Formats: sequence, structure tokens, C-alpha cells
Amino acid sequence: MSRWWLYRGTGEVASRPIAALPEPPPWRRFDGAGDATRPADDGGEGARKVGRVPGVPRTPAPHEVEMVNSCLYLRRPLLITGDPGTGKSALAYLIARELGLGPVLRWPITSRTVLQDGLYLYDAIARVQASNTRGETPDIGDYVHLGPLGTALLPADLPRVLLIDELDKGDIDLPNDLLNVFEEGEYEIPELVRFARTQSEVTVLTSDTGHPATVREGRVRCREFPVVIITSNGEREFPSAFMRRCLTLKLEAPDRERLAAMVASHFGQDHDLDVYQFIDEFQRRAAEAGPLAADQLLNAVNMAIRLTTSGNYEPDGEWANLVLKLWHPLSAEHG
Repeated sequence: MSRWWLYRGTGEVASRPIAALPEPPPWRRFDGAGDATRPADDGGEGARKVGRVPGVPRTPAPHEVEMVNSCLYLRRPLLITGDPGTGKSALAYLIARELGLGPVLRWPITSRTVLQDGLYLYDAIARVQASNTRGETPDIGDYVHLGPLGTALLPADLPRVLLIDELDKGDIDLPNDLLNVFEEGEYEIPELVRFARTQSEVTVLTSDTGHPATVREGRVRCREFPVVIITSNGEREFPSAFMRRCLTLKLEAPDRERLAAMVASHFGQDHDLDVYQFIDEFQRRAAEAGPLAADQLLNAVNMAIRLTTSGNYEPDGEWANLVLKLWHPLSAEHG
């Protein structure tokens, strides 16, 4: 493994945040002013995604490590494809945990998602209602809420990790709408631009509860481009202009050893269950029925461990039928 890689994919928790990233390419340098704060990572959501048990080594595929580090060095979004359950979204949490970059900002995409949902929302109606109730106009900043993308672009010395989850579910225009934000590393909040003459600085809410941010002149500009992880299940192709601005990584289904490490990271090894037997059966089922998600393996292992602990685990026909139901095919064609 290259000695100059920042991310090694071992799954280890950083004892402290990385001091700084290497200098970006000249065309990816940004000069946002300010110093946005971020919450400490309590390990909650990340632990749910990648496991709570410390000291479990993870052996990533070499091309995964190469592409993540290329994303870090070049300040480019990383578009990850692969079957459901191959660990696409989990990769964002592994990066944040290993480099100490704080909680992941997650932006789940639906068919109704538009760019502004990720940047900010302004609740004008609530502000008018509050004005009528109080008899005075309340601070506009109390009604501006930065979304995950908008929060990730706040100026700071270290980048945030932004997960744009399942972009292929979004509107066909959304990838193109993201291009300018990705290139410029900034955006405007028109509602605040109109206030800039009389109120040049406005404190707004962010996606980090308890961590408001100051917006100057109605514009947000990053200082370090966020680590943008975009996942796609490959349900449709993206425009070539969008693809040119992204690095790409395809994740294959995890092999036997990676599945064993995944199970150990969630459940440890202080149990009597033969995990490798479970994994072998899981992989045989996947070969017969079509791709299965690693979550489906974890569900079955969790039940088996709980039943083993209570003395009720019996690998009989009834259990085998239940496992087949838990390991149902993910695609209709294999149903």
C-alpha cells in the first residue's frame, strides 16, 4: 500500500482529526472566509453503519483505497456504483471515522429532490406568522436552514464528508444542477443577498444541530472542498458533463473474509456461532437466488447469536426456512 495514502481503509477510529490535507490542484483551491464549527463525532450513526467493536481489522480492495485517496487529493466527488448491500454508503462513514472528519452529512435523494433541498430551505410563511404574533419582524436567520450540501460547503480548515445517497433515484436534471456547485464550491441564498445592505452577516441554522453558522453577504463559499461520496445503484446513466467531474468506483460484493470482518465489527467474537458456516451458506444462497445485501447476513447472524445466548438456537428445518425468508432476492427477476 502506498506510503503517501491518507486513507487506508482499515476501519480504525482516528485518535485525532487529520492535521490537514495535501495542497489541492490550483484549479480546486477555494478561499471561503470564516470558521464553521462542527459537532464532535460520538460514533453513533457511524457505528451503526460500520460496526461498534474496536480492533477488528478491515482489508479493503486496493482499487477502493486508490480511488478514495484520489478523491481526497484531487478534491473531486467520488461516484460509487454496485449492487445494493455492497457497502457503498458505509464507505463515507469509514472515511470520516478514519480521518477524524466528524459526523457524515447525509443527503438522501428521492424522486422529488431538487438542488435547493440540499443547499438550504427558507420558511417565509413561518416568519410572517411569527411577525404577526409578535408584532415585530423576527431575525431572518432563524428561518434559514442549511441542508446537508449547504452545510458541507461552509468554510473550515478541514473538509466535511458529504454522502449523497442514491442519486439515480433523483430527478433527471439534478446531476446537471449539481455541476456549478461542484465546480465553484459556493452558492448564494437570494433571501439573504437582499438583506446584505442592512445586515451583512446573518446567523443561520445548519444540518448540525446546535451549530449555527454565519453567512456573509448572502453567500456561502468553502475553504476546503468537502469529501463528496455519491452512491448509485446503476438504475440509470448520468450526463457526460457530470461524469467528467467525478471519479468513479465500482464496489463488488464482499468476499468471505470481508464478510467475516463485517460480522466481527458488529458482534465481536465472544459467541459460539460458526460465522464462516453462515457466510458460506449466505454466499451459496446469493449464487442461486441473485445478489443479496450484507445487511441480510447481519440480520440472520444477529438472530442466531441472540438465540444461542438464550439456549434456543437449533439449526433445524424451521430455522433454515426462516433464514431463506431473511435472505430473499433483492431483484424481481430472481424472485
